[in-house]
Amino acid sequence: MAETNPQAGDTGPPKGIPALKAHVIANKVDVALWGIRLLTVLFTIGYVIPIFNNPMSAFFKALLANAATSALRLHQRIPAREIALSREFINRFFLEDSAHYLFYSLIFMNVAPNLLILTPIFLFALLHAASYSLTILDTLGQNSMWVARLLISLVEFQSRNILRVAALAEIVLFPLVVTMALVGYCGLMTPFVYYYFVTWRYASRRNPYTRNTFRELRVLAERAAERPALPAPLRSALVAAVQLVCRMAPPVDQVQQ
Repeated sequence: MAETNPQAGDTGPPKGIPALKAHVIANKVDVALWGIRLLTVLFTIGYVIPIFNNPMSAFFKALLANAATSALRLHQRIPAREIALSREFINRFFLEDSAHYLFYSLIFMNVAPNLLILTPIFLFALLHAASYSLTILDTLGQNSMWVARLLISLVEFQSRNILRVAALAEIVLFPLVVTMALVGYCGLMTPFVYYYFVTWRYASRRNPYTRNTFRELRVLAERAAERPALPAPLRSALVAAVQLVCRMAPPVDQVQQ
């Protein structure tokens, strides 16, 4: 048993390196997720600022790290004993956000690197890694690394904006993928496969930000189309684009609120 000082009046759990070791042993998967998410952040930074490695290598390593994170999260959400070859299991599988981003990594493993592709996985990794870093720091002690705590607080304070930016990147990436396919930077089937990813994100039960961002963009587009100063051809093109996107959206009764 650890020695305690009765005069200190400290009846809380032990802190420091021994406590961190115990936490790692008790929470192996969560700590592994935290480490892989940090790697995703570092690989993305390495792609943007290629000082120590090749940017193309950093791009695909970030995608692989995201795939590993998604696979571990799926392992947590769907235990192996519940896996079955059935329609119900497949439907459940694709309702999981982790399945969406595992699929996301697979989609872009054979395309030309682009920063916008890494943007959503970087933002999700940053947000979740920051949240769990606070747990690690609390395990080490209340006053440990106050600068890191301040940075984590800034990330968490902006969590809603971070999720909105990630959702916007998912949406904007679709026309970019179409353009990439037309100029030969990815396969011709990639836009069709990515379309399914966007529909899954739109119908996500746990993350409504993609769905809400679509609605906000629709309102902005409709307001822009109502401006008298807008030329008629642009107005017609804007209205047609809104109608096309609405037709491509999943049926309302399939969206879990």
